[in-house]
Amino acid sequence: MPAKQTELAELEAKSADPDLWNDQAEAQKVLRRADELRSEIGSWTDLRARADALAEIAELAETDATDGDGLQADLQRDLDALTRDWNRMEGVLLMSDPYDERPAIVSVHAGAGGTESQDWAEMLLRMYLRWAERNRFKTEILDQTEGEEAGLKSVTFGVDGRWAYGRLKSERGVHRLVRISPFDSQKRRHTSFALVEVMPEVDEATAVEIREEDLRVDTYRASGAGGQHVNKTDSAVRITHLPTGIVVTCQNERSQIQNRERAMAVLRAKLVERAEEEREVEMAQLRGVHVEAGWGNQIRSYVLQPYTMVKDLRTGVETANPTAVLDGDLDAFMEGYLRSRIGEGAVT
Repeated sequence: MPAKQTELAELEAKSADPDLWNDQAEAQKVLRRADELRSEIGSWTDLRARADALAEIAELAETDATDGDGLQADLQRDLDALTRDWNRMEGVLLMSDPYDERPAIVSVHAGAGGTESQDWAEMLLRMYLRWAERNRFKTEILDQTEGEEAGLKSVTFGVDGRWAYGRLKSERGVHRLVRISPFDSQKRRHTSFALVEVMPEVDEATAVEIREEDLRVDTYRASGAGGQHVNKTDSAVRITHLPTGIVVTCQNERSQIQNRERAMAVLRAKLVERAEEEREVEMAQLRGVHVEAGWGNQIRSYVLQPYTMVKDLRTGVETANPTAVLDGDLDAFMEGYLRSRIGEGAVT
């Protein structure tokens, strides 16, 4: 905390210098970092004040024989709330990778199974949007392909907020759903899969080098919702990175220039994540850990019938309330993942 307070004091002194505003980009960077530090320091200060207040209530509960039960109930309620907030703040301390503070770009891809998996992909999108809303993160749909009957074949969206990538990276992998299908007239139980990719959104200056000659850029007419410009101009953009074969698309902005900028941001994120995954595989091999990639690498199961359960297969974290999870209550799974990575000697 003292180090952050010192950094904040230095930034506040810097922001008071009129010459700072000669460089608007640098000024905005300084102000944003100062706001982040004020929020973080304020949160820790608030936790300490609440803990001190609870200690006083605990002493009062021990000495007040007339209303001891009522004070104990209040104490337990406030202690539970304090514990939840402490775990959330402690989770920040578990994130130390270079891109953890960055915004995130998330892609959800329906697996085999047609409408069932496409509906599951849309359910996952809603889950992450609700989680972002809970954390006051801004979201933006960058590209989506709708299913023929329902749901989504794939969707890519941005999550803008500090520590967005550090928390959401726990979600990358295959998610499995078991339920009675609403699309099956015989009400049989179905299993669906969807793949979630999570990448850090990085500044152009700090990203990997992308040469113009390594790109193939195609334009086409956007489809789906988006206003009168849709299907009238070739505003949608598809970019292929020839050395890696990575393909990104964006069609949700109003102009071709905007779609190209957002597509390039997704491409940079994918290339950075590719480099991070290669580093992770290399470190795992050095530690003697078997690494398996692909659709078989399932991370979490969501069971709605015949019983209710959500279980993370990497950490063992589970709950019997899938409704809350699908409504964005993901913090326990994210914190469990971060703690498990600390136990392995690395946070990735």
